[in-house]
Amino acid sequence: MKLTTRLFLHLSAVMLPVLALWAALFYFAMIDEINDEADDALEDYSELIIMRYLAGRELPTLNNGSNNSYTLQPVDSLYAATSSRVSFHDAEVYIPEKGETEPARVLTCLFCDQQGQWFELQVATPTFERADLRETILGWIVFLCFLLLLVGIGLTMWVFRRSMQPLYSLLAWIDRYLPGHRAEPVPNNTDITEFRRLNRAAEAMANRAEELYDRQKQFIGNASHELQTPLAVLGNRMEWMVNSLHLDEEQMAEVFRMLDTQRHLVRLNRNLLLLTKIDNQQFPESSTIDLVALIEREGAMLADIYEARAIRCERLLPERFEVEMNETLASILVTNLLRNAYLHSEDGAVVKVELKHRTLTIENDGAEPLDGDRIFDRFYQRSKREGSTGLGLSLVKAVAESYHLQVLYDYKAGRHRFRVIWPSRGVA
Repeated sequence: MKLTTRLFLHLSAVMLPVLALWAALFYFAMIDEINDEADDALEDYSELIIMRYLAGRELPTLNNGSNNSYTLQPVDSLYAATSSRVSFHDAEVYIPEKGETEPARVLTCLFCDQQGQWFELQVATPTFERADLRETILGWIVFLCFLLLLVGIGLTMWVFRRSMQPLYSLLAWIDRYLPGHRAEPVPNNTDITEFRRLNRAAEAMANRAEELYDRQKQFIGNASHELQTPLAVLGNRMEWMVNSLHLDEEQMAEVFRMLDTQRHLVRLNRNLLLLTKIDNQQFPESSTIDLVALIEREGAMLADIYEARAIRCERLLPERFEVEMNETLASILVTNLLRNAYLHSEDGAVVKVELKHRTLTIENDGAEPLDGDRIFDRFYQRSKREGSTGLGLSLVKAVAESYHLQVLYDYKAGRHRFRVIWPSRGVA
């Protein structure tokens, strides 16, 4: 889950109850204010009626242009003593003008005239308009609550993204960074102390990684270079033993096994040197290479080598396919892919080579898929095969990265498939 998504969910979870509580309090405060205003109007109207009655003046007519209504009736002193002088309640009252009952707010008031006679006055005002007002207020409160929630979260997310932009810039730089490749400087255009510290830490980490990577390449290159002479001397001495000493059959077989091991070490050492040279970009020269001719040449050579295993190679190639590459690296790329297919195929199998749409595809039979995440790692071998050093596909990957090519592996219908895709700008 992205940080912005988590922040949005957390803000929603916090702000929604707060806004809901605010909306409820605001709604009930508004309703209480409306009731107060209605009660004040009823009190004023009741005072008007009482004052007119006590003064002997004419009372207001019921049909006076308003929906207010009242009733006035005498009560005994016992009722007056046991009842509240002023009370409010909601009730259903009959509206003569409409000929129907409507919800109303009712004020009941007890008063006494000069002769000591008690009267009960009930004044009512309809509340159907007030109900509509409550519904309108409720609707607007809900609307404004969600609008405020969205605007608040939107502004918070906008401020957050702008404030966190240095972090996103650093993450993008880390995604692009690869040890051994020329990297752009760490972005540090921020005045926030924590982000500047983070950027400096990332830059220091990258520098340490580059230093360790350079030491590793230097060690491998030096070790491989220093091993060349002892391995060559060892091979020559074992060949001298075969040719000059009178060895019995068992001794001869042991020497030949030693020679096979020595040749394997020579191939391994040569491939390590190649990897180091590719990593150090020691093959800068590029020329126009006809990939079709290169595939035909290397395929014919491998067909002769593996002729005893009766492996057949089917080729579907165009007339020409020219790319801008170093000739040695192009040969390494093609040879290692083809040799890998021959080496890991059973006797009598079919290797298919196809080149179209700027994609070189090489397929061979296989009982089960390989580990796609580790197939291009150095020295990775699911099963040990004679003649394999575990560096062939690593060389393919290194060459491809040098020219920004895509190298893909998949397994379908019982066949391993390796694809190398050239970008259009890399084709002559």
